[in-house]
Amino acid sequence: MIKESKRQLNRFSQMDDNIAAKDRVVAWPRMGRIDIPLKALLVTLGAKIVIPPANSNEVLELGVKNSIEGICLPYKLNLANYIMALENGANTLMMFQAPGSCRLGNYTKMAQKTLQKMGYEFDMVIFDMYQSKMKQTVQAFWHVTRCLNPIRYIRGFGLGFTKFFAIDAAEKHLLYYRPREIKRGSAEACYKKWLNKIDETNSLFKFCFLFGRMKKDFAKIQIDKTRKVPIVYLLGEFFVLLDPYTNQNIEKELGEMGVEVQRQIMFSDWLAHVLTPSFLNKKESHRERCVRYAEKYMKRAIGGECIETIGDTVYAAKHGIDGVIHMMPFSCMPEIVSQNILSKVSKEENIPVLSLVFDEQTGKAGYMTRIEAFIDLIKRKKFVNDKKNIIEREEMIKC
Repeated sequence: MIKESKRQLNRFSQMDDNIAAKDRVVAWPRMGRIDIPLKALLVTLGAKIVIPPANSNEVLELGVKNSIEGICLPYKLNLANYIMALENGANTLMMFQAPGSCRLGNYTKMAQKTLQKMGYEFDMVIFDMYQSKMKQTVQAFWHVTRCLNPIRYIRGFGLGFTKFFAIDAAEKHLLYYRPREIKRGSAEACYKKWLNKIDETNSLFKFCFLFGRMKKDFAKIQIDKTRKVPIVYLLGEFFVLLDPYTNQNIEKELGEMGVEVQRQIMFSDWLAHVLTPSFLNKKESHRERCVRYAEKYMKRAIGGECIETIGDTVYAAKHGIDGVIHMMPFSCMPEIVSQNILSKVSKEENIPVLSLVFDEQTGKAGYMTRIEAFIDLIKRKKFVNDKKNIIEREEMIKC
């Protein structure tokens, strides 16, 4: 019974051990700028690493060529990342898994079998961050590094997590300043500058001052304070949200159209939910808020970001957000459920919602036409509401 329960507990976990720790060269899939904090963490623990190239058309072509038909876009990119890493000397691949109806729980096992059929020899380290949270995560990193120094773990995880939070802070500044900047490109330049500084900074002490300096630097950007800027929530499947190549740089496109994007899934929020013990969370987490707001339309989570998508849309409607853009990879099961519920949410909560589906066939022209039409809609809606509010205030003053 004990053995059976242990097997059930670790049914998602797998850590091969065919390579000596000193010979391991570690790699992981690319997603946004996840390479910066993971590099800091693994190097601090003494690991040798290979970082695959950023996602691109070349990467996608390789992934599509070696994937089964109908599998979603994130898997194709992940598989290509693995192939490129192995070709560049990696022999240990890391990936986390998750329960529920999201196929993320099967990505790595599918990729592992495909890579083995292609003739690659490697170890696969799979861990379920949702099940035993920090314990599984530390075990996975110990498995690939065999580091026994607790000080290194404290420093490595501290540095990696701090870089996640710093990247999120830089992105939030960028999303605020980009639609308001007077000189096009100044916010982007400032963001890239601080992204490099975050990558280069490997001292927790220096990070104590970095956040304040970054905020002051962004504040120097000249902005038009009179510009009417609609606010749009960006939500949906987390890989599509976090990887600019996959979502075709939608944040930049919207910012240059004069729209402030507020992405509802950030690395730091996700880490706080997955890895922080519940007794340390003093305030309501993003996920808890979503569950509360989604209750009218969805009673329980079904996997992926489905309940977050519904909850964030209801929250947006009740807090004056101008519109919601929902993004998902083609054939993503949890987000297909979300998409069907969102039509009802949009109608009952009176908030415009646009759903975008991405795969390797997604064309930029048609995609941009839909976005431009949606932004015109919410701008007109915002103008009408603002005019209505002015009239109501004037009538109250007269009374």
